Amino acid sequence: MIQLLVEEPLLLLFLVTAIGYAIGRIKIKGSSLGVAAVLFVGLFFGALNEEIELPSVIFEMGLVIFVYTIGLSSGAGFFASFNRRGLRDNLFIVSMLTLGAGMTAAAQVLLRLKASVAAGMFAGSMTNTPALAGLLDAIRNAAPDAQLTQLLAEPVVGYSVAYPMGVLGMLLAVAVMQRVWRIDYAEDVKRLRHLNLVEKEIYNRTVYVTNPNVTGIPLRAVTGHEHLTILLGRYRRDGLTRLADGDTRLQIGDLVSVIGTPEDVDAAVGVLGELTSEHLELDRSQYDFRRVFVSNPDVAGRTIASLQLPRTYDAVVTRVRRGDVDILADANTVLELGDRVRVVTRRENMPALSALFGDSYKALSEVNLLNFGIGLSLGMLLGLIPFPLPGGITFKLGMAGGPLIVGLVLGALRRTGPMVWTMSYSANLTLRQMGLILLLAGIGVRSGYTFVSTFQQSGGLSIFAAGAVITTTVAFLTLFIGYKLLNIPYSMLIGMLSGLQTQPAVLGFSTEQSRNEVPNIGYALVFPIATITKILFAQLLLVLLR
Repeated sequence: MIQLLVEEPLLLLFLVTAIGYAIGRIKIKGSSLGVAAVLFVGLFFGALNEEIELPSVIFEMGLVIFVYTIGLSSGAGFFASFNRRGLRDNLFIVSMLTLGAGMTAAAQVLLRLKASVAAGMFAGSMTNTPALAGLLDAIRNAAPDAQLTQLLAEPVVGYSVAYPMGVLGMLLAVAVMQRVWRIDYAEDVKRLRHLNLVEKEIYNRTVYVTNPNVTGIPLRAVTGHEHLTILLGRYRRDGLTRLADGDTRLQIGDLVSVIGTPEDVDAAVGVLGELTSEHLELDRSQYDFRRVFVSNPDVAGRTIASLQLPRTYDAVVTRVRRGDVDILADANTVLELGDRVRVVTRRENMPALSALFGDSYKALSEVNLLNFGIGLSLGMLLGLIPFPLPGGITFKLGMAGGPLIVGLVLGALRRTGPMVWTMSYSANLTLRQMGLILLLAGIGVRSGYTFVSTFQQSGGLSIFAAGAVITTTVAFLTLFIGYKLLNIPYSMLIGMLSGLQTQPAVLGFSTEQSRNEVPNIGYALVFPIATITKILFAQLLLVLLR
């Protein structure tokens, strides 16, 4: 059986993913490992024999696809969140990494480890392969030829022993603290509604206009002055129903349909007049409504205002369904492939509107390989560029950082001329899941035998214990300080913890626990600075601990 797995790496890959996926579905007291179980199954199979391995291209392909699709889906939210709090959050992550580096230095003294082993242990406990690569490059450039082979092996020992617990410790911290604090993710992320990543209730109420202060002036002036985040749909005057827009001027006695979250609609009712029992939104005598798929690339990446729907089609978009989340539409809402928009218009205009948006589910299942390939290529090229740091140190963003950053930029741009960079929610999610599974299977199988064999060597237990203490201390302190002192929503915080660790396995586990996209924003927010900091700290430890 083992020889068969050695000779057939694709069979090994699918066996690991199938068993891992099945184990990940098992729930114990309401919690499960999810897709992260693929990593542990990979470790088991990799530990069976040193010849059992997966080609490195599988790991690399999974990595670049996973981080690039994360970037595409998180780009807009990333730049929206990068304000003063974004700066604070990055400084917070740097301080936690500084703590990890300080604990590594203390462990080196207490355990009398070689500097190269300790620096590798730091890279492993923080699960950062680029940091290890930087260490090996620094040793290769400075070590004498006679000792080069031995010196290059030392950081790998520290890295390989500490790495598995670097993943396990973070998963443990996320799972334990969410149970200790009894995290209600739906309630937790309400402060991040502006990112449109979580489900929020949207309802419709009909208001009888009685306030003279809101009449005779454009509706956009009313909502802007009162800071109302609502959409006004239909209004009825003298028995005729029309669609409202920003230029509409209400009159006393009008009935107007108000759409938004419960708290926003209730506030609008107090401003406009009084609530009625009528339901204008259900009146289909003059205007009809339906959900339409956005599958036309010419529409994707454009704002609703740019489509000029009221003027051209006597239509209005009231809601956008993106994935499992309803978004209240406004003029600045940018449409994406795969969105389901709720349009209100006259029945005879529906065919023209369906043609405008595309309304083809089949088209949504296709991925534009030209744009996808160009984006990935740009990301990989960026990852290969060496950036100099003070002290003669250089770092590369690598196959994780380059595609992530390019994905973030292209995801925020959405389109460049005729090229639409984003893809439908379902296509993005499928590619992301496939990339993550390839990545986890590759990490597990590649690390399994090295971990077991290195752990059995002299000093392996002490390195493992020290790495475990570093990882768990940094993880639990990050969660405690971030959640209790800095008041960061837990969904965002566990994504930041994944970014601190630059660990997709932790991110995959976090998104499954939260059941929303917020961890992806936290991951993308701190990933670049965390990667650079760990590369720098690993090489500083090597120099200073000597």
